[in-house]
Amino acid sequence: MEGVKYMQEEINQQLANELDLAKKQVKNTVELLDDGNTIPFIARYRKEVTGGLDETQLRDLNEKLEYLRNLNERKDKVIELIEKQDKLTPELEQKIRQATQLQTVEDLYRPYKQKRQTRATKAKEKGLEPLAELFLEQKEKSGSINDIAAEYLDEDNELVEVDDVLQGVRDIIAEYVADQPEVRKLARKLTFSKGNLTAKVIEDEENNYLDYHEYSEKIKNVPPHRTLAINRGEEEEALRVKVTAPEERILFKIKKIVIENSETIFLAQIEEAIEDGYQRLVAPAIEREVRNKLTEEAEEHAIDLFADNLRNLLLQPPVRNKRVLAIDPGFRTGAKVAAIDEIGNLLTTATIYPHPPQKEIDKSKKIIKELVDKYQIEVITIGNGTACRETEAFVADIINEVDGKLHYIIVSEAGASVYSASKVAQKEFPELDVSLRGAISIARRLQDPLAELVKIDPKHIGVGMYQHDLNQGNLEEALEVVVESVVNYVGVNLNTASSSLLKYVAGINTSVAEKIVKRREENGKFVKRKDLKDVYGVGPKTFTQAAGFLRIYNEDDKLAATPIHPESYQVAENLLSKVGFDLQELDFDEQKAELKEALNGLDLESVADELEVGLPTLQDIKKALVRPGRDPREDLPKPVFKQEVTSLEDLKVDMILKGTVRNVVDFGAFVDIGIKDDGLVHISELSSEYVEDPLEVVRVGDIVQVKILDIDADRKRIALTMNF
Repeated sequence: MEGVKYMQEEINQQLANELDLAKKQVKNTVELLDDGNTIPFIARYRKEVTGGLDETQLRDLNEKLEYLRNLNERKDKVIELIEKQDKLTPELEQKIRQATQLQTVEDLYRPYKQKRQTRATKAKEKGLEPLAELFLEQKEKSGSINDIAAEYLDEDNELVEVDDVLQGVRDIIAEYVADQPEVRKLARKLTFSKGNLTAKVIEDEENNYLDYHEYSEKIKNVPPHRTLAINRGEEEEALRVKVTAPEERILFKIKKIVIENSETIFLAQIEEAIEDGYQRLVAPAIEREVRNKLTEEAEEHAIDLFADNLRNLLLQPPVRNKRVLAIDPGFRTGAKVAAIDEIGNLLTTATIYPHPPQKEIDKSKKIIKELVDKYQIEVITIGNGTACRETEAFVADIINEVDGKLHYIIVSEAGASVYSASKVAQKEFPELDVSLRGAISIARRLQDPLAELVKIDPKHIGVGMYQHDLNQGNLEEALEVVVESVVNYVGVNLNTASSSLLKYVAGINTSVAEKIVKRREENGKFVKRKDLKDVYGVGPKTFTQAAGFLRIYNEDDKLAATPIHPESYQVAENLLSKVGFDLQELDFDEQKAELKEALNGLDLESVADELEVGLPTLQDIKKALVRPGRDPREDLPKPVFKQEVTSLEDLKVDMILKGTVRNVVDFGAFVDIGIKDDGLVHISELSSEYVEDPLEVVRVGDIVQVKILDIDADRKRIALTMNF
């Protein structure tokens, strides 16, 4: 136990050094994590304990903690395996213990690893190991190699000629050299720093990889998106890819490591063995490492980009208190229509056929107008899939023909079909046809993007790059983290949230989420946060983790409309009393300005001491009291509504337009400017200054002003700039 404790202290120190944190911060945070606390809970409600670490820092620490613990486990295992062979020396054990990377541990273990049958093991079985050791000692400066080798001739072991013996010795030396940690280390270092990644287009192949004809680039300079493109080309058998290393330089340095006596009579044999060992055993392994490392880094980058885009998409501001009619466009099978009320309840559905082959334009218009009038629709949402622009023109005509303030907006329908066929959708709308469920999803995405999009596997939301080529387990894990983070950042209405949304709340899993919904259906709304404890499966631990992220809008538990945790209710009441307010009598809406002024006049540091509470917690409580019921998404720009259609033909170079960022990739940002195809702002056009990462300038959902640089009507490509 003492050993484990000591090892954890070492890990804590390493984490503190790597992350530039105080050791006490790390120790406290690790204890919170080991005690089963969730990262959203720690970030929001344990700031005093962690020294104010945010969610990103906590996740980084947790990831590195897991890596270091796995590393220590592997060190123990490797030491145990070498010890069983009676080959463990104090020096070797120290090297293994001091290793900071898993790769280093594996390199140190390689010479002792049980191998399958190799050329070297066969040569050892023939009794040539002592001769190989003699060669490597390099003491002999005179004499005949052939005479020395002839002593090992043995027809029974197929050592008929001297060349057979020498070949066996070289095989043993080649494997010995290839297994040396310092040899692999230098080969790896030089290949990564000086080597090139090359690709050739396979002849007679009509493919999309002509940009990679005779391609060659320094390994250290290959950008992530290029690695993924090359990998895809290789997978599709359109490209031949290889790593070219600085072989002469590597061999020169290996020889310096191995050869201690250049006058030995075995020099030529040793040099030949070194070259064979590098070319046959080291180079292919290092090439695999390079390719794996490039892929790993590219995938990590692509996943980070996807996650960042997803976060910003989920944080799109809700459009509240509007009745919405959604149209999921289509040609032959018709456009599916769904109307919902202000809180997302389904009013009705329909199918219209305004486009070819039916072209029932008048009939379709009549149906839409009647629905708009009957249900007092204020906004029409149009999915951005097949027949989107034809439907947009159709809707624009209707708006032009009716009185009132009807607007429309085009929304992404990515994942709507996945939702339609999901168990969640079947449970919500068992009586509806699959195709109609998609229209409901498109309508609800406008009212509350987060609540609707959590029902869909994040991979299908369509804001990634090469997402189908990525490690699906890593992608899924990263996107789950994003959804969890956003849900807890925004907060969840305990009385209206679906189980799909509730399951992402800190401490709540799918089973508990379903029980919460069932309890709500059977017993009505939750009145106070503490009522959550009545749900089977919600113990003290779950309640502590979840309570602060759940909202209830009820006079019986006024603080439940805020992110103030129940454990801090008394502090909040004491703070209110200090400025002359009684929580039970307080009307947040009516007394908002008065309360804000009173709280802003306090010296929070001295009040924190007086109330015996940490300053960060008191600051959060004050912020929550000033803006109860605040939804952080509402601080972001609202979506752009339209009343008339724009087509590619309407656009002209130098025209300035307002658009919405739909996707951010390594080479720029795609912006919806109101026509069928998004325009591209290349990374070089995002700003007048150099931009290394597009996310420094724009994010998904941003409303931006752009100027048209170029229009390629044939290819339907629009080049935009934000630098004007």
